Amino acid sequence: MPSSPRPVVPRWKGLLAALSLALAGFIWLSGLVDSLSRPSVAPSLSLQQQELTLLAEPAVPSQWRDALLGESPRRALLKALEGVSSEDRSERQQQMLELLQGKTPASADSELAPDDPLLQRLRCEVERSDAAVCVDGTAADRAALRLVFSTVLPLVTALLGGLLLIGQTWRLLRGRLMAWPAVQGPDLTLIDMTLLVAGGFVVISAVGVPLVAFPLVGALTAGLGSPRREAVGVVINYAVMALPSLLILWRQLRALPKENAPQGGWMQWRVRPLPSALRDALAGWLMVTPLVMLTGWLLVRLVGDPGGSNPLLELVLGSHDPIALGLLALTAVVLAPLFEETIFRGALLPVLAAKLGPLVGVLVSGLLFAMAHISVGELAPLTVLGIGLGLVRLRSGRLWPSVLMHGLWNAVTFLNLLLL
Repeated sequence: MPSSPRPVVPRWKGLLAALSLALAGFIWLSGLVDSLSRPSVAPSLSLQQQELTLLAEPAVPSQWRDALLGESPRRALLKALEGVSSEDRSERQQQMLELLQGKTPASADSELAPDDPLLQRLRCEVERSDAAVCVDGTAADRAALRLVFSTVLPLVTALLGGLLLIGQTWRLLRGRLMAWPAVQGPDLTLIDMTLLVAGGFVVISAVGVPLVAFPLVGALTAGLGSPRREAVGVVINYAVMALPSLLILWRQLRALPKENAPQGGWMQWRVRPLPSALRDALAGWLMVTPLVMLTGWLLVRLVGDPGGSNPLLELVLGSHDPIALGLLALTAVVLAPLFEETIFRGALLPVLAAKLGPLVGVLVSGLLFAMAHISVGELAPLTVLGIGLGLVRLRSGRLWPSVLMHGLWNAVTFLNLLLL
Protein backbone atom coordinates (compact mmCIF):
# COMPACT_ATOMS: atom_id res chain seq x y z
CA MET A 1 0.00 0.00 0.00
CA PRO A 2 1.62 3.31 -1.01
CA SER A 3 2.46 5.66 1.82
CA SER A 4 0.67 8.97 2.01
CA PRO A 5 2.72 11.98 0.91
CA ARG A 6 4.35 14.01 3.64
CA PRO A 7 2.67 17.34 4.37
CA VAL A 8 4.34 20.44 2.99
CA VAL A 9 6.56 22.15 5.56
CA PRO A 10 5.10 25.60 6.41
CA ARG A 11 7.21 28.54 5.31
CA TRP A 12 7.37 29.92 8.84
CA LYS A 13 8.81 26.67 10.09
CA GLY A 14 11.66 26.79 7.60
CA LEU A 15 12.39 30.43 8.46
CA LEU A 16 12.34 29.64 12.18
CA ALA A 17 14.74 26.74 11.62
CA ALA A 18 17.11 28.99 9.63
CA LEU A 19 17.01 31.65 12.34
CA SER A 20 17.59 29.03 15.04
CA LEU A 21 20.56 27.65 13.11
CA ALA A 22 22.13 31.09 12.72
CA LEU A 23 21.66 31.95 16.40
CA ALA A 24 22.92 28.55 17.51
CA GLY A 25 26.02 28.92 15.35
CA PHE A 26 26.73 32.31 16.90
CA ILE A 27 26.16 31.01 20.45
CA TRP A 28 28.35 27.95 19.92
CA LEU A 29 31.12 29.92 18.21
CA SER A 30 31.12 32.53 20.98
CA GLY A 31 31.13 29.80 23.59
CA LEU A 32 34.04 27.98 21.99
CA VAL A 33 36.06 31.20 21.80
CA ASP A 34 35.23 32.02 25.43
CA SER A 35 36.27 28.51 26.49
CA LEU A 36 39.85 29.37 25.54
CA SER A 37 39.95 31.74 28.51
CA ARG A 38 38.73 29.08 30.94
CA PRO A 39 41.49 27.34 32.89
CA SER A 40 42.45 23.81 31.98
CA VAL A 41 42.00 21.06 34.52
CA ALA A 42 45.17 19.33 33.29
CA PRO A 43 47.61 21.17 35.63
CA SER A 44 45.43 20.37 38.66
CA LEU A 45 45.20 16.74 37.61
CA SER A 46 48.96 16.55 37.12
CA LEU A 47 49.68 18.09 40.52
CA GLN A 48 47.30 15.77 42.32
CA GLN A 49 48.74 12.78 40.48
CA GLN A 50 52.23 13.76 41.62
CA GLU A 51 51.06 14.26 45.21
CA LEU A 52 49.44 10.83 45.14
CA THR A 53 52.64 9.32 43.74
CA LEU A 54 54.81 10.82 46.49
CA LEU A 55 52.38 9.75 49.22
CA ALA A 56 52.27 6.19 47.83
CA GLU A 57 56.04 5.86 47.31
CA PRO A 58 56.86 4.04 50.59
CA ALA A 59 54.21 1.37 49.93
CA VAL A 60 55.18 0.59 46.33
CA PRO A 61 57.40 -2.52 45.99
CA SER A 62 60.84 -1.78 44.62
CA GLN A 63 60.30 -3.90 41.49
CA TRP A 64 57.26 -1.80 40.54
CA ARG A 65 58.65 1.63 41.31
CA ASP A 66 60.01 2.43 37.87
CA ALA A 67 56.71 1.52 36.22
CA LEU A 68 54.39 3.24 38.70
CA LEU A 69 56.47 6.12 40.02
CA GLY A 70 58.72 7.11 37.14
CA GLU A 71 61.32 9.69 38.12
CA SER A 72 61.80 10.79 41.71
CA PRO A 73 58.27 11.71 42.93
CA ARG A 74 59.73 14.31 45.30
CA ARG A 75 61.69 16.03 42.58
CA ALA A 76 58.76 15.91 40.14
CA LEU A 77 56.35 17.46 42.66
CA LEU A 78 58.85 20.15 43.64
CA LYS A 79 59.41 21.06 40.00
CA ALA A 80 55.66 21.20 39.36
CA LEU A 81 54.99 23.44 42.38
CA GLU A 82 57.83 25.76 41.40
CA GLY A 83 56.16 26.08 37.99
CA VAL A 84 52.98 27.47 39.57
CA SER A 85 53.05 31.25 39.92
CA SER A 86 52.94 32.61 43.46
CA GLU A 87 49.61 34.31 42.70
CA ASP A 88 47.99 31.03 41.64
CA ARG A 89 49.60 28.91 44.34
CA SER A 90 47.20 27.97 47.16
CA GLU A 91 48.24 28.20 50.81
CA ARG A 92 48.52 24.41 50.97
CA GLN A 93 50.68 24.33 47.86
CA GLN A 94 52.90 27.06 49.30
CA GLN A 95 53.34 25.05 52.49
CA MET A 96 54.14 21.94 50.50
CA LEU A 97 56.68 23.81 48.37
CA GLU A 98 58.51 25.16 51.42
CA LEU A 99 58.56 21.72 53.06
CA LEU A 100 59.95 20.11 49.89
CA GLN A 101 62.65 22.79 49.91
CA GLY A 102 63.58 21.75 53.45
CA LYS A 103 62.02 24.78 55.14
CA THR A 104 59.48 24.88 57.95
CA PRO A 105 56.52 27.09 56.99
CA ALA A 106 55.86 29.90 59.44
CA SER A 107 52.24 28.78 59.75
CA ALA A 108 53.03 25.09 60.10
CA ASP A 109 52.38 24.77 63.84
CA SER A 110 48.97 26.45 63.74
CA GLU A 111 47.58 26.06 60.24
CA LEU A 112 49.10 22.90 58.76
CA ALA A 113 46.13 20.59 58.17
CA PRO A 114 46.27 17.76 60.75
CA ASP A 115 44.32 15.41 58.46
CA ASP A 116 46.63 15.92 55.46
CA PRO A 117 48.99 12.89 55.55
CA LEU A 118 51.36 14.23 52.88
CA LEU A 119 51.89 17.60 54.58
CA GLN A 120 52.36 15.93 57.96
CA ARG A 121 54.91 13.51 56.53
CA LEU A 122 56.86 16.29 54.79
CA ARG A 123 56.97 18.37 57.99
CA CYS A 124 58.13 15.32 59.97
CA GLU A 125 60.93 14.73 57.44
CA VAL A 126 62.06 18.35 57.81
CA GLU A 127 62.11 18.15 61.61
CA ARG A 128 63.62 14.65 62.00
CA SER A 129 66.71 13.01 60.61
CA ASP A 130 65.13 9.57 60.17
CA ALA A 131 62.53 9.83 57.38
CA ALA A 132 61.36 6.25 57.94
CA VAL A 133 59.56 7.18 61.18
CA CYS A 134 57.53 9.79 59.32
CA VAL A 135 55.72 7.32 57.06
CA ASP A 136 52.03 6.74 57.73
CA GLY A 137 51.72 3.16 56.55
CA THR A 138 47.93 3.19 56.26
CA ALA A 139 47.90 6.40 54.21
CA ALA A 140 50.72 5.11 51.99
CA ASP A 141 48.90 1.81 51.36
CA ARG A 142 45.68 3.60 50.44
CA ALA A 143 47.53 5.98 48.15
CA ALA A 144 49.32 3.07 46.47
CA LEU A 145 46.01 1.34 45.82
CA ARG A 146 44.54 4.53 44.34
CA LEU A 147 47.67 5.00 42.25
CA VAL A 148 47.41 1.49 40.82
CA PHE A 149 43.78 2.01 39.84
CA SER A 150 44.32 5.49 38.38
CA THR A 151 47.42 4.40 36.44
CA VAL A 152 46.90 0.76 35.53
CA LEU A 153 43.16 0.74 34.85
CA PRO A 154 43.35 3.19 31.88
CA LEU A 155 46.28 1.26 30.42
CA VAL A 156 44.50 -2.08 30.72
CA THR A 157 41.34 -0.57 29.23
CA ALA A 158 43.30 0.89 26.31
CA LEU A 159 45.07 -2.43 25.72
CA LEU A 160 41.86 -4.47 25.73
CA GLY A 161 40.14 -1.89 23.55
CA GLY A 162 43.03 -1.90 21.08
CA LEU A 163 42.86 -5.68 20.79
CA LEU A 164 39.11 -5.52 20.20
CA LEU A 165 39.63 -2.86 17.53
CA ILE A 166 42.23 -4.99 15.77
CA GLY A 167 39.88 -7.97 15.91
CA GLN A 168 36.97 -5.99 14.51
CA THR A 169 39.15 -4.55 11.74
CA TRP A 170 40.36 -8.04 10.80
CA ARG A 171 36.79 -9.36 10.68
CA LEU A 172 35.76 -6.38 8.57
CA LEU A 173 38.56 -6.98 6.08
CA ARG A 174 37.66 -10.66 5.90
CA GLY A 175 33.98 -9.87 5.43
CA ARG A 176 32.98 -11.68 8.60
CA LEU A 177 31.16 -8.86 10.39
CA MET A 178 27.46 -9.41 10.86
CA ALA A 179 25.21 -7.08 8.88
CA TRP A 180 23.90 -4.19 10.95
CA PRO A 181 20.14 -3.81 11.38
CA ALA A 182 18.27 -1.24 9.34
CA VAL A 183 18.32 2.22 10.93
CA GLN A 184 14.98 2.96 12.55
CA GLY A 185 13.97 6.16 14.25
CA PRO A 186 11.48 9.02 14.27
CA ASP A 187 10.01 9.95 10.89
CA LEU A 188 11.11 13.58 11.17
CA THR A 189 12.79 16.03 8.80
CA LEU A 190 16.08 17.89 8.92
CA ILE A 191 14.07 21.04 9.68
CA ASP A 192 12.57 19.26 12.69
CA MET A 193 16.07 18.34 13.85
CA THR A 194 17.26 21.91 13.38
CA LEU A 195 14.43 23.17 15.56
CA LEU A 196 15.17 20.46 18.13
CA VAL A 197 18.94 20.87 18.42
CA ALA A 198 19.57 24.46 17.37
CA GLY A 199 16.30 25.93 18.59
CA GLY A 200 15.62 23.92 21.73
CA PHE A 201 19.00 22.62 22.85
CA VAL A 202 21.00 25.78 22.10
CA VAL A 203 18.92 28.93 21.67
CA ILE A 204 16.08 28.44 24.14
CA SER A 205 18.42 26.90 26.71
CA ALA A 206 20.86 29.79 26.34
CA VAL A 207 18.02 32.16 27.22
CA GLY A 208 16.20 29.92 29.67
CA VAL A 209 19.11 29.04 31.90
CA PRO A 210 19.98 32.65 32.78
CA LEU A 211 16.34 33.73 33.08
CA VAL A 212 14.95 30.71 34.94
CA ALA A 213 17.74 28.63 36.43
CA PHE A 214 19.91 31.38 37.91
CA PRO A 215 17.14 32.93 40.06
CA LEU A 216 15.91 29.44 41.01
CA VAL A 217 19.40 28.34 42.01
CA GLY A 218 19.87 31.49 44.05
CA ALA A 219 16.61 30.93 45.91
CA LEU A 220 17.14 27.23 46.61
CA THR A 221 20.80 27.44 47.60
CA ALA A 222 20.71 30.62 49.69
CA GLY A 223 21.39 28.70 52.89
CA LEU A 224 23.90 26.24 51.47
CA GLY A 225 27.64 26.51 51.62
CA SER A 226 30.19 25.61 48.99
CA PRO A 227 30.46 23.06 47.33
CA ARG A 228 26.85 21.95 47.89
CA ARG A 229 25.61 25.25 46.49
CA GLU A 230 27.50 24.71 43.23
CA ALA A 231 26.42 21.04 43.01
CA VAL A 232 22.72 21.90 43.42
CA GLY A 233 23.19 24.62 40.81
CA VAL A 234 24.63 22.09 38.35
CA VAL A 235 21.59 19.81 38.70
CA ILE A 236 19.06 22.65 38.32
CA ASN A 237 20.90 24.27 35.41
CA TYR A 238 21.10 20.94 33.59
CA ALA A 239 17.40 20.25 34.13
CA VAL A 240 16.43 23.68 32.80
CA MET A 241 18.74 23.23 29.81
CA ALA A 242 17.29 19.80 28.98
CA LEU A 243 13.61 20.65 29.35
CA PRO A 244 13.06 22.72 26.15
CA SER A 245 14.56 20.06 23.87
CA LEU A 246 12.62 17.25 25.53
CA LEU A 247 9.34 19.19 25.22
CA ILE A 248 10.01 19.95 21.55
CA LEU A 249 10.86 16.31 20.85
CA TRP A 250 7.76 15.14 22.72
CA ARG A 251 5.54 17.39 20.57
CA GLN A 252 7.29 16.27 17.38
CA LEU A 253 6.81 12.58 18.19
CA ARG A 254 3.23 13.13 19.31
CA ALA A 255 2.39 14.59 15.88
CA LEU A 256 3.60 11.45 14.07
CA PRO A 257 1.03 8.76 13.11
CA LYS A 258 1.21 6.05 15.75
CA GLU A 259 0.49 3.34 13.19
CA ASN A 260 3.71 4.21 11.33
CA ALA A 261 5.92 3.74 14.41
CA PRO A 262 8.39 0.84 14.07
CA GLN A 263 8.39 -2.02 16.54
CA GLY A 264 9.99 -0.76 19.72
CA GLY A 265 8.76 2.81 19.27
CA TRP A 266 10.14 5.87 17.49
CA MET A 267 13.14 6.20 19.84
CA GLN A 268 14.05 2.50 19.74
CA TRP A 269 14.96 2.32 23.44
CA ARG A 270 14.43 -1.46 23.61
CA VAL A 271 15.87 -2.02 27.06
CA ARG A 272 15.53 -5.79 26.79
CA PRO A 273 17.44 -8.03 26.43
CA LEU A 274 19.62 -6.33 29.01
CA PRO A 275 22.69 -8.68 28.81
CA SER A 276 23.28 -7.91 25.13
CA ALA A 277 22.87 -4.18 25.80
CA LEU A 278 25.49 -4.36 28.54
CA ARG A 279 27.80 -6.35 26.24
CA ASP A 280 27.45 -3.83 23.41
CA ALA A 281 27.99 -0.91 25.81
CA LEU A 282 31.11 -2.48 27.34
CA ALA A 283 32.59 -3.39 23.96
CA GLY A 284 31.93 0.09 22.62
CA TRP A 285 33.48 1.72 25.70
CA LEU A 286 36.59 -0.46 25.45
CA MET A 287 37.11 0.22 21.74
CA VAL A 288 36.53 3.98 21.91
CA THR A 289 38.83 4.49 24.93
CA PRO A 290 42.19 4.09 23.10
CA LEU A 291 40.96 6.27 20.24
CA VAL A 292 39.90 9.09 22.58
CA MET A 293 43.17 8.79 24.51
CA LEU A 294 45.16 8.90 21.27
CA THR A 295 43.20 11.94 20.06
CA GLY A 296 43.83 13.80 23.32
CA TRP A 297 47.53 12.92 23.24
CA LEU A 298 47.91 14.08 19.62
CA LEU A 299 46.08 17.31 20.44
CA VAL A 300 48.48 18.13 23.25
CA ARG A 301 51.51 17.17 21.16
CA LEU A 302 50.45 19.27 18.18
CA VAL A 303 48.95 22.40 19.74
CA GLY A 304 49.58 22.06 23.47
CA ASP A 305 46.87 22.20 26.11
CA PRO A 306 44.17 24.50 24.66
CA GLY A 307 42.41 24.84 28.02
CA GLY A 308 38.68 25.27 28.32
CA SER A 309 38.02 22.22 30.49
CA ASN A 310 34.50 21.42 31.62
CA PRO A 311 33.88 23.33 34.90
CA LEU A 312 32.28 20.18 36.30
CA LEU A 313 35.73 18.56 36.41
CA GLU A 314 37.06 21.32 38.66
CA LEU A 315 34.06 20.93 40.97
CA VAL A 316 34.70 17.19 41.33
CA LEU A 317 38.42 17.67 41.92
CA GLY A 318 37.89 20.35 44.54
CA SER A 319 35.03 18.73 46.45
CA HIS A 320 35.23 16.39 49.44
CA ASP A 321 31.57 16.71 50.40
CA PRO A 322 29.68 13.40 49.86
CA ILE A 323 26.34 15.10 49.11
CA ALA A 324 27.92 17.45 46.58
CA LEU A 325 29.78 14.59 44.93
CA GLY A 326 26.58 12.54 44.84
CA LEU A 327 24.70 15.33 43.06
CA LEU A 328 27.55 15.80 40.58
CA ALA A 329 27.65 12.03 39.97
CA LEU A 330 23.89 11.98 39.41
CA THR A 331 24.25 14.66 36.74
CA ALA A 332 27.28 13.13 35.02
CA VAL A 333 26.42 9.43 35.17
CA VAL A 334 22.61 9.41 34.93
CA LEU A 335 21.05 12.67 33.74
CA ALA A 336 23.58 13.60 31.06
CA PRO A 337 23.65 10.17 29.32
CA LEU A 338 19.85 9.88 29.32
CA PHE A 339 19.25 13.38 27.93
CA GLU A 340 22.15 13.62 25.48
CA GLU A 341 21.61 10.15 24.03
CA THR A 342 17.89 10.85 23.61
CA ILE A 343 18.67 13.94 21.54
CA PHE A 344 21.81 13.00 19.63
CA ARG A 345 21.51 9.24 19.12
CA GLY A 346 17.79 8.71 19.65
CA ALA A 347 16.41 11.48 17.41
CA LEU A 348 19.20 13.22 15.46
CA LEU A 349 21.30 10.27 14.30
CA PRO A 350 18.48 8.19 12.75
CA VAL A 351 17.13 11.22 10.88
CA LEU A 352 20.59 12.16 9.58
CA ALA A 353 21.28 8.53 8.64
CA ALA A 354 18.01 8.30 6.72
CA LYS A 355 18.53 11.60 4.88
CA LEU A 356 22.33 11.69 4.41
CA GLY A 357 23.50 8.12 4.94
CA PRO A 358 24.72 6.25 8.05
CA LEU A 359 28.37 7.35 7.81
CA VAL A 360 27.56 11.05 7.42
CA GLY A 361 24.93 10.74 10.15
CA VAL A 362 27.43 9.31 12.61
CA LEU A 363 30.07 11.94 11.81
CA VAL A 364 27.71 14.93 11.94
CA SER A 365 25.92 13.81 15.10
CA GLY A 366 29.28 13.14 16.76
CA LEU A 367 30.57 16.60 15.87
CA LEU A 368 27.39 18.34 17.07
CA PHE A 369 27.54 16.31 20.29
CA ALA A 370 31.08 17.56 20.90
CA MET A 371 30.22 21.17 20.04
CA ALA A 372 27.33 21.08 22.50
CA HIS A 373 29.88 20.81 25.33
CA ILE A 374 31.33 24.20 24.27
CA SER A 375 34.97 23.41 24.99
CA VAL A 376 37.75 23.81 22.45
CA GLY A 377 40.04 21.56 24.46
CA GLU A 378 37.51 18.72 24.49
CA LEU A 379 36.16 19.19 20.96
CA ALA A 380 38.29 16.57 19.19
CA PRO A 381 38.17 13.85 21.90
CA LEU A 382 34.41 14.29 22.39
CA THR A 383 33.85 14.06 18.63
CA VAL A 384 35.59 10.68 18.66
CA LEU A 385 33.48 9.63 21.65
CA GLY A 386 30.31 10.80 19.88
CA ILE A 387 31.24 8.78 16.79
CA GLY A 388 31.77 5.72 18.97
CA LEU A 389 28.38 6.20 20.63
CA GLY A 390 26.76 6.60 17.21
CA LEU A 391 28.33 3.40 15.90
CA VAL A 392 27.07 1.49 18.95
CA ARG A 393 23.58 2.88 18.28
CA LEU A 394 23.67 1.72 14.66
CA ARG A 395 25.30 -1.64 15.36
CA SER A 396 22.87 -2.56 18.13
CA GLY A 397 19.80 -1.13 16.40
CA ARG A 398 18.59 0.41 19.66
CA LEU A 399 19.30 3.34 21.95
CA TRP A 400 19.77 1.69 25.33
CA PRO A 401 23.36 0.41 24.72
CA SER A 402 24.46 3.95 23.81
CA VAL A 403 22.99 5.29 27.04
CA LEU A 404 24.78 2.60 29.05
CA MET A 405 28.06 3.23 27.23
CA HIS A 406 27.78 6.99 27.81
CA GLY A 407 27.02 6.43 31.49
CA LEU A 408 29.95 4.02 31.80
CA TRP A 409 32.31 6.53 30.17
CA ASN A 410 31.25 9.30 32.54
CA ALA A 411 31.32 6.98 35.56
CA VAL A 412 34.90 5.87 34.89
CA THR A 413 35.98 9.47 34.33
CA PHE A 414 34.27 10.48 37.58
CA LEU A 415 35.93 7.62 39.45
CA ASN A 416 39.36 8.57 38.13
CA LEU A 417 38.83 12.12 39.41
CA LEU A 418 37.82 10.79 42.83
CA LEU A 419 40.90 8.57 42.96
CA LEU A 420 43.06 11.68 42.55
